[in-house]
Amino acid sequence: MRLSPNFVGLLGRWFLLAVAAALVAGCAGSGPKYPPAPIAAATPDYNYIVGPGDNLNISVWRNPELSMSVPVRPDGKIATPLVDELVAQGKTSTQIARDVEKEIARFVRDPIVTVIVTGFIGPYSEQIRVVGEAAKPQFLPYKQKMTLLDVMIAVGGLTDFADGNSASILRASEGEKQYGVRLKDLIKRGDMSANVEMKPGDILIIPQGWF
Repeated sequence: MRLSPNFVGLLGRWFLLAVAAALVAGCAGSGPKYPPAPIAAATPDYNYIVGPGDNLNISVWRNPELSMSVPVRPDGKIATPLVDELVAQGKTSTQIARDVEKEIARFVRDPIVTVIVTGFIGPYSEQIRVVGEAAKPQFLPYKQKMTLLDVMIAVGGLTDFADGNSASILRASEGEKQYGVRLKDLIKRGDMSANVEMKPGDILIIPQGWF
């Protein structure tokens, strides 16, 4: 069966209109789908939580032979000459210092221990994770007052395919609540009103755009 040129032309126009409508709908849907992230998020009483891969500098006053630098093992524990195994993961440096004092009190009279974290990775619950269309998707150790701009500098910005203004933050500390963020406005246009603070455990999700 042969189709008339007019009918073929009409089909072609319908097809082009359908494609154009789909593209317009895609562009209209671009942008945050979630409530905007609050600008201030950091808590003033935040204390760093130790995790596997961190390095701890343990100092025992008046006992230099017991002072050393030790890594936190993958199982979250540390070991020193007088402490076979001590859980460090999930604790602050002060809590670890008090635990070490209790352990070595059997051998050292009234020990005074100071613990300083010298290498920062932190447990997964404290890390900032960046997934999707970032130049270098990765996880980052959280730092007090860390902002969205700090995170984007660390991951090298957006790819050419990123829909930056449709990005979102999944906030584990608030029951997996999701917030919209405007990465394109922040990075491409320098709109600092789009710069928001991060929280420990945040996941930054950067979707791919239509074009």
